[in-house]
Amino acid sequence: MDRQRISRLAHAHHPIAAPLADGSVARLLERALGGRETGRVLDLGCGEGAWLLRALTARPGWRAVGVDVDEAALTRARESATALGVARRIGLHHRDAREFTDREPFDLVLCVGATHAFGGLLPTLAAARKLLAPGGRLMIGEGFWEREPSRAALDGLGAEPADFADLATTTDRILADGWTPVYGHVSTDREWDDYEFSWTGSLAEWALDHPEHPDAAAAREAADRHREGWLHGYRGTLGFVTQLLRRD
Repeated sequence: MDRQRISRLAHAHHPIAAPLADGSVARLLERALGGRETGRVLDLGCGEGAWLLRALTARPGWRAVGVDVDEAALTRARESATALGVARRIGLHHRDAREFTDREPFDLVLCVGATHAFGGLLPTLAAARKLLAPGGRLMIGEGFWEREPSRAALDGLGAEPADFADLATTTDRILADGWTPVYGHVSTDREWDDYEFSWTGSLAEWALDHPEHPDAAAAREAADRHREGWLHGYRGTLGFVTQLLRRD
């Protein structure tokens, strides 16, 4: 069972692919869109387009572009855009986000929970810089260590200590790269637990509802493995911060 299909099933009831509650998403988007009634927003690693669809619904004068390597997720994004009546204001591209270019810069660039697509935080900042209009904003969501990771936490994530830093160091690296945080949100324990229970539960439930499907056993195994890694490993160790940035 490929990773993209696992992710789609796991996010069936939590379309924002990050530990963020609906209220947090709404506040972040409101700050990111600012007082502008028109503009262009880009999501690098958009998945099913949850951020973009919310932005377009909130601001009828905005247009959106999404980029992702999961073609099935983009198909769902198109279907959702049509159902919401915003299909004419969104363009979706099936390609590696690292290869995306556009002749017209964007007023807002999003990359929340997808910095791995670029190889980490700093390469993501570099990529976004090339796509952002003067005075534009970048909203980036990144993991950080709440505490020194144990071996169990690292094994649960399939990570190494250098993959993340603590929150202060993460923010210092952003500042040193010429960006200024103008807003932010650190995901709460409740948001994390809701996200992880939704992720593992949605995947496990799909397996229970489709016992004859050839992928059922693999889906259940993936859910069980993820739950084990979370509850016996990185719960309380891995944090997540979403920051709204501007260039100096």
